[in-house]
Amino acid sequence: MSRSRFWSLFGGSAMVLLCAAYPQAAGAQRQDAAKAAKAETSADDKAARGRYIVESVAMCGRCHSPVDARGNRDTLHWLQGGAVGIAPTVATENWAIVAPRIAGAPPGTEEQFVQLLTTGMSRTGRQMRQPMPQFRMTKDDAEAVYAYLKTLGNGAQATTN
Repeated sequence: MSRSRFWSLFGGSAMVLLCAAYPQAAGAQRQDAAKAAKAETSADDKAARGRYIVESVAMCGRCHSPVDARGNRDTLHWLQGGAVGIAPTVATENWAIVAPRIAGAPPGTEEQFVQLLTTGMSRTGRQMRQPMPQFRMTKDDAEAVYAYLKTLGNGAQATTN
């Protein structure tokens, strides 16, 4: 019998005996490990979904990132706030000239930010100034956006382009 075959038989038999002797402990350890892996995966999945929404659907970087000297969005200061760069086609007083930083710690609490994205109402109880879209996201999508923005920190850089 080869050495590797001996150890595979011996090691397998030892594991069966240990698990038979302590079935509850072995099962509990497997369940704890599975729960931890699921929680980590779901948090990663939530942030990944938020990234998709921010960068590919809502296109937040078009207003919430500053413009460089050439007029392009500055990817080194991604979502750090900046001049909106879009002019209204009709004169209005309710037009935002500067978009706030949303990377790292979006304005307000998580609940207020989710309310903004699900109802279109700011934390002050007013609608957002144009050109900010009046989003009506689902709560899950809004929470995913918040989770992604929290992963960016204050020194965010673009992940697309």
